[in-house]
Amino acid sequence: MKRSGGSESEKRRKWETSYSGLALRRSCSLPEELHGRVEAALLTLRRRGCFLRDLVKVRDRDVFTAVSRVLLGQPGTTYRYLDTRLFTIPWHTDEQRGSCCDPDLSAACKALWELNCFFCSDVGDRKEGDVFKQCRKELVGAIESKPSVEGDTESKDSEESKPSDDGGDSESKQSEEGETESKHSDDWDIESKHSEEEGPSSKQDAAWESRHSDEMGDMKTKQTELGSPTGSKQHSEGKHTGWKHRPAGSTETETTGLGPQEQPVAELKHSLSGYHIEDEEDEDQQSGQGCSNLNPAKTSCPGPTQFNVTLLNYMDPAAMSQLKEEPYYGMGKMAVGWHHDENLVSLSPVAVYSYSCHDDDKAGVSSEEGPAEKGCWRIGLKVAWDIHTPGLTLPLQSGDSYYLRDDLNRTHQHCVLAGDSARFSSTHRVAECSTGTLDYIQSRCREALSNLSTDPETGTHSLLSLLPATLQGYEEIHNEVEFEWLRQYWFQGQRYTRFCSWWARPMGQLENDWREMELMTQLLLAAVEEEGQPEEGRREMAETLLTALTDRQQHRQTWRDRCHSSLAQTLPPEEAPVDRPFWADDDPSMPLPFDLADIINRVESLLWRM
Repeated sequence: MKRSGGSESEKRRKWETSYSGLALRRSCSLPEELHGRVEAALLTLRRRGCFLRDLVKVRDRDVFTAVSRVLLGQPGTTYRYLDTRLFTIPWHTDEQRGSCCDPDLSAACKALWELNCFFCSDVGDRKEGDVFKQCRKELVGAIESKPSVEGDTESKDSEESKPSDDGGDSESKQSEEGETESKHSDDWDIESKHSEEEGPSSKQDAAWESRHSDEMGDMKTKQTELGSPTGSKQHSEGKHTGWKHRPAGSTETETTGLGPQEQPVAELKHSLSGYHIEDEEDEDQQSGQGCSNLNPAKTSCPGPTQFNVTLLNYMDPAAMSQLKEEPYYGMGKMAVGWHHDENLVSLSPVAVYSYSCHDDDKAGVSSEEGPAEKGCWRIGLKVAWDIHTPGLTLPLQSGDSYYLRDDLNRTHQHCVLAGDSARFSSTHRVAECSTGTLDYIQSRCREALSNLSTDPETGTHSLLSLLPATLQGYEEIHNEVEFEWLRQYWFQGQRYTRFCSWWARPMGQLENDWREMELMTQLLLAAVEEEGQPEEGRREMAETLLTALTDRQQHRQTWRDRCHSSLAQTLPPEEAPVDRPFWADDDPSMPLPFDLADIINRVESLLWRM
């Protein structure tokens, strides 16, 4: 059958070049002791209620994430996505045994730090030729050995393919004839699907979509499953229930086929628009059908990888209503839609650990269906803005890990395909946090407050400089502290103080610094309204002040609306957003009122008279 997108050799070439940054490490290749500590840590965090759904902002509306999350990482580090700043619970190292958490949580944080150390050392050691070439060979063999029939896609057992000279973790043996036969890799299994014509995943480039509209308009989406691997019989290892590890010598494979997908591409694109709320870019970075655009980081990731945060996710399909179907390849139900991970250092890898919570009755189920059964969790990958290259799905067993390396996160999108059981994932990242650490914002506060002078005898305050550039600089810092740190922190309610006291003192100090900046704004207002000032300099000061006050007033109203939204009101008190800082206009401890409308009118009138 003639397929769109080129000849079989062209498809084969695309396979070999399109997913080279993906690497998978099977659970049996990680230390069993590490598995046990990480499993116990995830269950402890879940039991203590640390996993919470985030109330994020997507296209000017608040929505709850379908996935519950908690951020661990280096002390004082934050991670920002979808207009939401997450604050780390610090992982506890051998050198950092703070008393901010109770012993159970401290042990859990230390276990995740140990996993992070393992990933930091392992992700850089795994060369592309060692870890992925065998997978590509198997996929190519699957393409060659599975002819498809129009309207009815049927999968057959794939032939064993010859491995490369550097097959990496794949298990191989020499046959009596001297040829090399490859068994299905214990550590590197990949399942793939592709459609006859993939619809574009976003409207980022209207011209690009327009050029392809005629080509796509009448196309029907079909999908063929290629070389879908299933594993050998699973077994419970050690004392930790719920782990299903693949035996080291397993070679059993079996493939399954899914029916054709007959939905028009345009309809599939439309069905996506209301779903993708996970890990998208900010509104000014977003476009179209729920696929985020990469916001290039300012720096690249040199030298050995140092993951500075891990975003822990908990997903229970039974509690996730209305999961949408993956629209382009018929991959199945999506727990997280197509996206790039945002706010990362350029070219830095992502390492993900997956743990599935199997019920007692599920833990003893025979694995005749294998790990590629519909019940397992999978990761889907696709080339961004590409309607020809086949997509790929990666089945995950409990304890498996995978790496997205090189520029794979920039050039590709990935999604999470729901399995039957609940699942934890620990996603280790090199967050681009040049403006997202406590040290950074404290240095900004020192910069702003350096323009405030206090008379040691009278306690009278004054501004050292009235230069427009200086005034503009500290007013911008004033807004940054209030809206990127204080309100972000309190919008997430009391969740941090419930689990960890680490942020309590730093945020209290930031609020004190912010109060000093309120005083500085009052002093600037007094200078603007002072009649003895030269008119030219006075006008420049007034314009600077008006810009800062207008921006501040708008942001305060936005945050008030978010804190009192109908969704926010559904949260329990310990998780509900707190509208802080907030004060009554007649509060004598505050130099300026909360509502700045009257002051803005005064400054506007002053400028009008000049």
